[in-house]
Amino acid sequence: MEALAARLSQLDAHAEGAIRVVAFYDTLMRRRVDLAALARSSAGLAECVAGVRLHGTGRVVRASPDGADAPAPPPPASASTAAPITLDEEEIGTVWLERPGPPNPLDEVLLDRLAIAVAAVVERYGPARTTMADPALVELVVSSDCDEAGRARALRLLGFAADLPVRVAAVRSELPLDRAAGLLCPGRRPVKAAPLAGVGVVLATAIAPATATAIPLGRLPDRLPADVRAGIGACDDPARSWREALTALRFTSARQPVVRYDDLGALALLAEIPEDAARANGDVAAIARMARNPEDLETLDAFCATGSLRRAADRLHLHHSSVARRLEQITKTLGIELTRPAGLMRAGLALTAWRLLDD
Repeated sequence: MEALAARLSQLDAHAEGAIRVVAFYDTLMRRRVDLAALARSSAGLAECVAGVRLHGTGRVVRASPDGADAPAPPPPASASTAAPITLDEEEIGTVWLERPGPPNPLDEVLLDRLAIAVAAVVERYGPARTTMADPALVELVVSSDCDEAGRARALRLLGFAADLPVRVAAVRSELPLDRAAGLLCPGRRPVKAAPLAGVGVVLATAIAPATATAIPLGRLPDRLPADVRAGIGACDDPARSWREALTALRFTSARQPVVRYDDLGALALLAEIPEDAARANGDVAAIARMARNPEDLETLDAFCATGSLRRAADRLHLHHSSVARRLEQITKTLGIELTRPAGLMRAGLALTAWRLLDD
């Protein structure tokens, strides 16, 4: 191998050199070397420091051309001397060369093959540190028809320890599912996700920032994009937690993009009402007619959420007199006295029941 590296360093013909670089890494992969050996061999081949960084673990491996560990912290790698490591269509890390001068003509080929080799090593030694997972395994975990032995095996193959609870979230988002899962579970590992019947499934040991002890209904820090909607199950049993997560997802809205099932309490019972019965209810039908006016719907939502005319005005960025006029009109439309506690509760329940309808 050392002799091959020495010959490669003298190559002038780009095509021949590229073929030999490919053959060099094919040999390393057949020998099933680890990350440290890959970095050392790459540094020797490139005649400069080579580095590998894995995002999931934060591990960094840097080697000098003489095979020793590189002593100093890695400098920022330029775009021409770095390449992403991808596995299952997800970027899991970076490889780079710390070449003091201009890039070598074969650096791009070398980095490409090094990235492929690193991905193969990561996949070989233990569960992949990617977020996206085999949908079949994820479906086994959340299926109510799967026996406990099969569920435990699927969780083990996904990288979850047997002694830790697994939380489940149901997600709808325009973002790629792996990115949405990363936002919901920052810094958590393992986090696994897969699409299932048009909804994203996210599995993690915890779904919340590590510093958060309690998160109010529908609220996570403002790092979530506006289009993310997520329902979070409460039960330790993944199959039941999945059903809870799907229910919580139905309660999400622009005002409450993330909803925990255990925060719903008795409101979760509204999800059990047959749709025909909900549509036939007079209050729900009145909400459906009022919803044709987005301003009225937004005003009622803000008032039901705050229970206060002035706080609703603050939320809507309107003068309280403007909100009062709107509420007066809404009261006539619905036939519900919103200024009374019973009327406010009635309107809030009707609004929630209307939102649960699949129109």
